[in-house]
Amino acid sequence: MSPKTETKTTPRHPGRGRGKARATPKGRQVDPCALTRMRALLGESPLRRDLLIEYLHRIQDHYRCLSAAHLAALAQLMKLSMTEVYEVASFYAHFDIVKEGEAEPPAHTIRVCDSIACQLAGAEKLLADLRAAGPANTRIVRAPCMGRCDAAPVAEVGHFHALNAGVDDLLDAVASGRTHPQTPACTDFDAYRAAGGYALLADCLAGKRAPEDIIAALDDSALRGLGGAGFPAGRKWKIVREYHAPRLMAVNADEGEPGTFKDRHYLESDPHRFIEGMLVAAWANGIDKCYIYVRDEYPAARELLRGELEKVCAAGLISHTAWEIRRGAGAYICGEESAMIESIEGKRGLPRNRPPFVAEVGLFGRPTLEHNVETLHWVRDIVEKGAAWFADAGRHGRKGWRSFSVSGRVRMPGVKLAPAGITVNELIAEYCGGMAAGHAFKGYLPGGASGGILPASLADVPLDFDTLHEHGCFIGSAAIVVFSDADNMKDVALNLMRFFEDESCGQCTPCRIGTEKAARLMEKPRWNVELLAELSTVMADASICGLGQAAGNPINCVLKYFPDDL
Repeated sequence: MSPKTETKTTPRHPGRGRGKARATPKGRQVDPCALTRMRALLGESPLRRDLLIEYLHRIQDHYRCLSAAHLAALAQLMKLSMTEVYEVASFYAHFDIVKEGEAEPPAHTIRVCDSIACQLAGAEKLLADLRAAGPANTRIVRAPCMGRCDAAPVAEVGHFHALNAGVDDLLDAVASGRTHPQTPACTDFDAYRAAGGYALLADCLAGKRAPEDIIAALDDSALRGLGGAGFPAGRKWKIVREYHAPRLMAVNADEGEPGTFKDRHYLESDPHRFIEGMLVAAWANGIDKCYIYVRDEYPAARELLRGELEKVCAAGLISHTAWEIRRGAGAYICGEESAMIESIEGKRGLPRNRPPFVAEVGLFGRPTLEHNVETLHWVRDIVEKGAAWFADAGRHGRKGWRSFSVSGRVRMPGVKLAPAGITVNELIAEYCGGMAAGHAFKGYLPGGASGGILPASLADVPLDFDTLHEHGCFIGSAAIVVFSDADNMKDVALNLMRFFEDESCGQCTPCRIGTEKAARLMEKPRWNVELLAELSTVMADASICGLGQAAGNPINCVLKYFPDDL
């Protein structure tokens, strides 16, 4: 017998046997039952790649977790690789992935916010007391900022937010099955329209206004982006209009910055002022479709917004564009505009390298107008009341109004509408009722977790874009967290760094490794000042996006302004 013939008749893997039929194809098999359940759950929904995160939410809401069988079935239905589905599901904090052989999560989950405002209000004690109480079939986990810092400490049972939370409140919510969000009272469509709402939009659609006039009003008012970057709004509209259609809009309602909650406040109290601003922007910029990205921590705002938008549609006021609400999944990095766009496209929220910029190559590769909620909230008032009305509101030589999210050691925390350029001393005295009883002012965050920490000795610096840079800080989204003599700034900085460590997307090494290394160094009783300063510089110089670039700000400020706390 020739060697060739012998090769054909000899089994390649002795011991397996010859002629044995394989029961299934090689590789992971899709469970037929899981596939049937996924088909029923998705129904007639389009199986587009950009809807992957929406469908992961649908599965999680129904089953409380994502099993390997769920992910494999979803991948087959959407004609995606298992890797693509798993890498997206595992990127976002709000998806609970149960691996093969692991037990499903308990029936109830209590998430306790441990970000800075809640830490000041006793989040650590609340966590300890809940664990001591040991509610049956319930897990207790830490969670980042939930956007309700004015009612700290905050905890979440399902989608129910317990404000000023206590152990008894949370145990009662679990026992009674209270897991749904509370629908807030707001100025609804009928009330808003009765007070003159949508007259501006109607004039635009009827040709009584020109896009150039709207843009000129924004320019004259000096309105800047109020999500943190501060880019002039009118100039952004001009840039987007220069690019060829189709154009899209991405609205950023994913304010995950610890201490920030102003966008939630406007969505839950006066949603139509924002909606009208968005629709006017869509008309003026020739936008084909508006995507509104709302963070998963805001379920009540998301459902309220959907209902009110449907009323606007029914009234025939959205004939010039289309809209869609997209749900975030627990990723602070998606507040960065390009990471948000990646998430809307159904991907991991990894920031893009630029150029090209979002205005030119944004959502689905199209020119994209990106704004946060508050910026669009001001459009109607600026056009109807005049640019001077807005611009002349500032103090200390600054222009415009600002919505300050104030929390921490003050008597009356909350969203404070105040002139741009107001100082923290003025804000506390005039809008917050002074410091909380028994507390003496020590320092403050002027721009949330990433904006740095300033001492009370610098509380007369005007709060606005560009005024804080010489002190190593920035205003960002105007999240003001006030500290007192009861607080150690070393502990504050560690809380902020742990947040950055947890929320880093991991795409770039300086941020991924730098935040982790900094947090470990900051946990030590004595800081290695030289090494921390070097880490801060590397993160600022070499990180891709603002998270890593600003992560060292708390370190720098403690070293510079609070050496006695080290």
